[in-house]
Amino acid sequence: MEKRRVVITGLGVISPLGNTVEEFWSGLVAGRSGIDTIQSFDASGFATTIAAEVRDFDPLAYMDRKEARHMDRFTQFAVAAAQQAVDDAGLKFDEINPEEVGVYIGSGIGGIKTFEEQHRVLLERGPRRVSPHFIPMMIANMASGQVSIRFGVRGPNSAPVTACASSSHAIGDAMRFIQRGEAEVMIAGGTEATITPLALASFCSAKAMSTRNDEPARASRPFDKERDGFVMGEGAGILILESLEHAQRRGAKIYAELIGYGMSGDAYHVTAPHPEAEGARLSMQRALKDAGLKPEQIDYINAHGTSTPLNDLTETMAVKKVFGEHAYRLAISSTKSMTGHLLGAAGAVEAIATVMALREQIIPPTINYEVPDPDCDLDYVPNQARPAKINTAMSNSFGFGGHNATIILKRWAE
Repeated sequence: MEKRRVVITGLGVISPLGNTVEEFWSGLVAGRSGIDTIQSFDASGFATTIAAEVRDFDPLAYMDRKEARHMDRFTQFAVAAAQQAVDDAGLKFDEINPEEVGVYIGSGIGGIKTFEEQHRVLLERGPRRVSPHFIPMMIANMASGQVSIRFGVRGPNSAPVTACASSSHAIGDAMRFIQRGEAEVMIAGGTEATITPLALASFCSAKAMSTRNDEPARASRPFDKERDGFVMGEGAGILILESLEHAQRRGAKIYAELIGYGMSGDAYHVTAPHPEAEGARLSMQRALKDAGLKPEQIDYINAHGTSTPLNDLTETMAVKKVFGEHAYRLAISSTKSMTGHLLGAAGAVEAIATVMALREQIIPPTINYEVPDPDCDLDYVPNQARPAKINTAMSNSFGFGGHNATIILKRWAE
């Protein structure tokens, strides 16, 4: 059976660069950093005191006070971004069969803020004072659950938890539901809100994060020789995926077409990437095969590009293995240089950046690229956005546990 075509008709973003798609995209094109000293709590005793926090987010713009009180911050982000995406797509749920609309929103960690707060209540005030809402606020699937409740949609509903690959898996899996005819519309993406004392302390202990605390805006520097770790970010990205027939039937605007999806496992280590980049290579090759493309047909890669010594090296190695000589002609950039690493939300937010790059024919830069690394010698679009002719683009996401996901998007020109 021929696979049904899947297009993207709506976008929504809550990010360190702004809480609309327009603010987010303009920040990327301007090469603006969303990283600063942590303001949500006193991080002065931590090895890392910087992060890419979401500023000026008001959940009451999207829900009433009671709803907001019963949602962790990660779920609030998802509901807000989903509302933006639904509005952007012009979806009217009273005109669509709710059984044909699904929700697939991933999160790497879920409601850790609620977890920390309620554990403190348990220790200080006893078990009877722990909130009955604790579990439904904390569990990682609740963003997907709350979005489906909000819009009254009863199609496929799930929540991948694959660390930093979560939301790319959500987008790819959602595409499969539509291709197989199990849904006409999918609300897909990811959300994360892990800038908390416990999460920060854990990543600090793992020595995974940048300690360039005196220069927050210059701390995230993917592929640069002087990179010293990632910078944690937070936010949400939601995309509306539709079958082409459904989108055309209702006269929807189309941003891009989703044409390929690949996934793989490293089978190597819980946190370190495979030293020969075998998982990343396989993920990209499977996405190319799924899209029916030759490597030289890819024009741009939105890299996973975390700014850690190992990731950037192995991702570069994987790109060379997959693309051969074409690797040196590819434009590659890491928008994490500006947004920080949104963990489970990274793939979706970066997919939106890739969609906008295809639509606007502008490649966002890798900022803070100052000292070339001889082992990372590709074109990382350093420091300034670049107008370019882009027809097809790839977005990579690689997560702890060896989870890899790659999606391929095509410019919509019909």
